Amino acid sequence: MQKQKSKHDKVEDKAAAKAEAKARRRYDKRKYSSLRFAIELVVCVIIFLCIFSMIVGISRVDGQSMYPTLKNRQVVLYQRLGNNYEVGDIVAIKMPNGDRYVKRVIAKEGDKVDIKDGKVYVNDKEISEPYVNGVTEEQGGNVKYPYTVEKGAVFVLGDNRAVSIDSRTFGAVIIQNIKGKLFGNK
Repeated sequence: MQKQKSKHDKVEDKAAAKAEAKARRRYDKRKYSSLRFAIELVVCVIIFLCIFSMIVGISRVDGQSMYPTLKNRQVVLYQRLGNNYEVGDIVAIKMPNGDRYVKRVIAKEGDKVDIKDGKVYVNDKEISEPYVNGVTEEQGGNVKYPYTVEKGAVFVLGDNRAVSIDSRTFGAVIIQNIKGKLFGNK
């Protein structure tokens, strides 16, 4: 025989049911809050990857060729958008053979570059280069001076001229080989 629940028991059962429902709602809230956080995190990672694959790139300076402006093993960010590079811009380059460089644009298409007495001349005018470490000498290679930069290319040099491998060795760099312009350097 079942005993009838008293009014007090019914109140306790109601209170227990309310407490259980409240606990279930808290659990559901935490569960959905965690799910929402995970989704937001995934969206943020996707946005971050899109930005870095389309707008911003990362490169590393290998060697002393840009010293004192940039140091060996320094990590740099560059902007991928646009290909209008100006004289003085520092650019990240990837050559067809896979070699990667970070160099400064010295001359643009149509400019005539000459090296005389340790100085660089563009269009018969000596350029001011306060960032240069050392004197500029010709290097071995197929580059003959005066050198006219071909259409769709730029002439690049490292700031530490004594150790830099640059356009004095491999000639002008075509714009398609430039990955982007470094942020905050000119």
